[in-house]
Amino acid sequence: MSKIYLVEDPGDEARLSVRAQELLDQGRACRMVGSAEEGRAQAAALQAAGVPWEFVPAAPKAEDWGTLPLFGQRIVVTRAAEQAGGFVERLRALGAEPVELATIAIRPAADKGPLDAAIERLEEYDWLLFTSVNGVRFFLERLDASRRDLRALRARLCAIGPATRAALEALHLKVDIVPDEYVAESLLAAFEGVPLRGQRVLLPRAAVARDLIPAAFAERGASIDVVEAYRTVVPEESAARAREIFAAPPRPDWVTFTSSSTVKNFLALAGHEALQRVKVASIGPVTSETARRHGVEVTVEAREYTIDGLVDAITLAAGRPPRPRP
Repeated sequence: MSKIYLVEDPGDEARLSVRAQELLDQGRACRMVGSAEEGRAQAAALQAAGVPWEFVPAAPKAEDWGTLPLFGQRIVVTRAAEQAGGFVERLRALGAEPVELATIAIRPAADKGPLDAAIERLEEYDWLLFTSVNGVRFFLERLDASRRDLRALRARLCAIGPATRAALEALHLKVDIVPDEYVAESLLAAFEGVPLRGQRVLLPRAAVARDLIPAAFAERGASIDVVEAYRTVVPEESAARAREIFAAPPRPDWVTFTSSSTVKNFLALAGHEALQRVKVASIGPVTSETARRHGVEVTVEAREYTIDGLVDAITLAAGRPPRPRP
C-alpha cells in the first residue's frame, strides 16, 4: 500500500520544504494541507484505514533553524511504516533528519478463526482489554467482517496508552480504565480494586506478547480469552534499507526502539556493529530490558512510555528542554 504524504502548504512558496518539493517532483502521492491541524485530521482518517502516511511540515522560517532543539540530528525510526508518520513529523518539526527503517510490518492474524469466534459471542464478555492501537484496528476489521456490530458490546473497556484510548473514543466508546503507565504491570495495578472472579475477559493482541496479563487475570479468577488479532513480520525490503543507512557516512546519531520486536528485528537486519558510536533511545522499560538482554546499551529511556515521551527524552539528552507538544 503506497504511503500518502500530507504536505503542509502555508501559502508561502519559500516555506515549502525541500523534502516536499522532492516528493512533488517525484510524482509521489501528496495531499496539500493548509495547516498542521488539518494534516492531523487527515492523518487520523488514514491511520484508521490502515493507510501509511507521513506529514511533511513546512520549512521553519529561516531565522528559526538554529533554535530547533534537534537541528542536524539524524534519527533512525524503526516503527512500522504505516505508524511512523506522527513520529517522523515531530522529529522533523524539531529540526532532526528522520531516517525511516521499518523493522516491523503489521499483518492480520495468520488464523482469524479464534477472533471471529470471540466476536460471535461478544455480548458474553464483561471486559475487553486493548493493549495497542493495532489491537483496536484489527478487532474492528474482523467485527466489520462479521454479522455483528458495536451494539453487541456490553463489556467495559480498558486501554493501555493515550493512542489506544483515542482509537476507542473515536468510535464514541467510553474507556473505563487507562493505566497510569503504559505497560502491562501498570494495567494490573489499575485492576487491583476491580472484582474479577467469574468475569469473562477478551484480550485481542499480537501473536507474540508477554503472558503477564493473562496469567494474573486467571490467578484472580477471571476467564480470559487471549486471541491473536494481528502479527508482526520483518518487511522484505528492510535488509537492503539497513545496508543503505549504515554502510556509508554520515552515520545516524540515534536509533529509536518502540517495542521489543523493533530491537530484535533491527539486530537481525543490521547487527550490533550498526550501533557503534550511535546513541539508542527506548520507549520504555520493557523495550530497554529487551535491548540490554541482547547486548545493546540504552542511552535514554522515555519517562512517559509514548512517542511524545521518546521525543522528549532525546531532546533532553541533546541538552535542550522539550518543546510544547502540538
